[in-house]
Amino acid sequence: MFKKNRHGIQIKTPEQLEKMRAAGLVVGRTLQLLKESVQPGMTPLDLDAIAEKAIRDEGAIPSFKGYQGFPATICASVNDEVVHGIPSDRRKLREGDIISIDCGAILDGWHGDSAVTVPVGEVAPELTELMRVTEEAMWRGIAALKVGGHLSDVGHEVEKYVRSQGRYGIPQEYGGHGIGTEMHMDPWVANHGKPGRGPKLEAGMCFAVEPMVNLGTARTKVLADDWTVVTVDGKYSAHFEHSVAVTHNGPWVLTALDGGKERFADLLGESAG
Repeated sequence: MFKKNRHGIQIKTPEQLEKMRAAGLVVGRTLQLLKESVQPGMTPLDLDAIAEKAIRDEGAIPSFKGYQGFPATICASVNDEVVHGIPSDRRKLREGDIISIDCGAILDGWHGDSAVTVPVGEVAPELTELMRVTEEAMWRGIAALKVGGHLSDVGHEVEKYVRSQGRYGIPQEYGGHGIGTEMHMDPWVANHGKPGRGPKLEAGMCFAVEPMVNLGTARTKVLADDWTVVTVDGKYSAHFEHSVAVTHNGPWVLTALDGGKERFADLLGESAG
């Protein structure tokens, strides 16, 4: 049995959070390896093989593989693919591409889930900025995961930051989720909305915060494979994600190798300035 609050959100004990941290570190180390591996001429399937070996070498299990029939260890979404791209060897990565890599692992029954968008060689300045805005929006959302706050504070901070940076599209139908003994748990975590709404945040709650931001329209469609989501205008998209625990000491970023300390120090410095 696992403790849940009145909204049905799983509340982890400190010991259970440590287990989630261990799973999160498997994902974090795997994504770091994948970021270092990306180069022109590789295929997304090459990256998938690297990810599966890295996860299994740590005694963990890829959580995506077989999930609702998904055939791979990672989601690999290139350029105008927003999320859920299936790795294949049908195309090679080219200089100037961007690739979003989403990765999950199960260790001792607990899940970690994280995503990064990586440039392939040198990319256009607007793509570097798109990735920066998306990652920063994620961190702004994560920083809102404070005991006593509300779940909608996350999406509000994500949207507020993205809107402040230019005319970007935020897909409304995709967002984050609860995480713990399952990869996807209630509640859904929107990337937009008004603050002060939804469940009140308690220590021991864990969420995956994952903004997706498009260069153009927010509108998307799903391809014939029933997985890959693309932008309808063909413009590029970025995706970043971390699994985060709510604690009395602030958000603990379970899939960040340093727990989020460096980025939170930067955010505190900005607010002080």
